Amino acid sequence: MGLATGAPVVVEVLRGEAVESRHLGALAVVHAAGALHMAWGDVDRPVFPRSAVKLLQALPLVASGAADAFALSDAELALACASHSGEPAHVATAQGWLARLGLTAEHLECGTQWPAREPVLRALAARGEVAGPLHNNCSGKHCGFLCLACHLCPRSGDAEPAGFARGYVAPEHPVMREVTRALELTTGQDLARAPRGIDGCSIPTYALPLRALALAFARVGTGSGLPPDVATAAARLRRAVAKAPFMVGGTDRFDTQVMQALGERLCCKVGAEGVYCASLPELGLGLALKIEDGASRAAEALMAEIALQLLRPSGETATLLHRLAAPVLHNWRGTEVGRLRVRLGH
Repeated sequence: MGLATGAPVVVEVLRGEAVESRHLGALAVVHAAGALHMAWGDVDRPVFPRSAVKLLQALPLVASGAADAFALSDAELALACASHSGEPAHVATAQGWLARLGLTAEHLECGTQWPAREPVLRALAARGEVAGPLHNNCSGKHCGFLCLACHLCPRSGDAEPAGFARGYVAPEHPVMREVTRALELTTGQDLARAPRGIDGCSIPTYALPLRALALAFARVGTGSGLPPDVATAAARLRRAVAKAPFMVGGTDRFDTQVMQALGERLCCKVGAEGVYCASLPELGLGLALKIEDGASRAAEALMAEIALQLLRPSGETATLLHRLAAPVLHNWRGTEVGRLRVRLGH
């Protein structure tokens, strides 16, 4: 762990035409069979993927039969894979899902977070309301964990779903054991040997090599190397995300914009501290990247550039990705002051 020495510059920040800052990073693109398609930097150094692996963490929700048992919609499945902005549609979807489980926001163990979208935050405050766990960007993922807990709850004895679910964020809880197994199955890594921390939403997070993370997303994009039930679960989650991309992020969010434009051609997910993971099913590829200083702006630019290079979209989709790969920077007056520039191969 720690910062990689000798990591390449992957994104530059220009003020005018002069380089003001440089973002170092690493990138792995892997075939479903395991071969590297392209790589920059150290792709074998473990990194914490954070929220970039939410789709992997949602696999047991579907493979276990819980999604069918509770008749989950595409919007709910997409929300289970989301880092959403806490907008009204996100909150309402999570609240309705919990109600069907016979639970409330009090059962969520992700913590309270104010909405990430400023107009929503201001409107909430103007009404004299306060944020709660439903506004947390991970509330959908945690609804999925609670749903899985309700499904796994013993059908005999005195066990009640709410009681069984309590403490579901702990590594030894049956829900987290299922999530850990899904991560091990897709990445091919033994998580008992991986560095472990606590994520922002209180669940365990494991440091894994970018090569292994990219392999996991190649597998969930193709089903290759996965048991049939897990491959089916992965395909269902990808379809749900493609049908309801707003639930994954929200208004003006990178993931939402890109997946609205590309549909099932790209399933991508941001993680905190400059991480991105993605599946490119038609190419049989998975992708994982890490920006050393944790800058999300650099991670988004790099993700957009790789999508351009690999998928070669046309028309409005190409225009969108070119804009996201080289975003223009403005000052507080709205004056253009610079831009980002991806520097792969330089």
